[in-house]
Amino acid sequence: MTDHGKSADPVEKTLGRARILILDDEPIVCKRLKPAFQKAGYEVETFTDSAHALARVEETRFDIVITDLKMEGVDGMRFLSRVKELSPETGVVVITGFATLDTAKESFRKGAFDFVAKPFKLADILDTVRRIEDKQRLDAELRVGKG
Repeated sequence: MTDHGKSADPVEKTLGRARILILDDEPIVCKRLKPAFQKAGYEVETFTDSAHALARVEETRFDIVITDLKMEGVDGMRFLSRVKELSPETGVVVITGFATLDTAKESFRKGAFDFVAKPFKLADILDTVRRIEDKQRLDAELRVGKG
């Protein structure tokens, strides 16, 4: 099941809002996160199928990606790696019901911003996304300062 929002320029944020892609094979997770992020002013696309989500990140840049770890098809680690290959500045949050120290370490090695165990509090995920935005803003300011 996919939910495609309005198409937007692949580079520019729509009306200054961060673009978020959420991938989780449990529809309830997408149904819970999407309205919360929309209410907070984000543009959100949700996917329950990793192949469709992968095709979407191949064609469109997202500021932030939230992905489950264990899924059929392309798992969260492979998805994380591909997102970072395509867009190194995209902030990625890995969420999982199978949290281990090894999977957390591997996520960070592959470029994840954070690793969150399920069940999680909605406020914690929102806070993590705000921290990603702060980091992205600071990184952009540093790039401009060097130019």
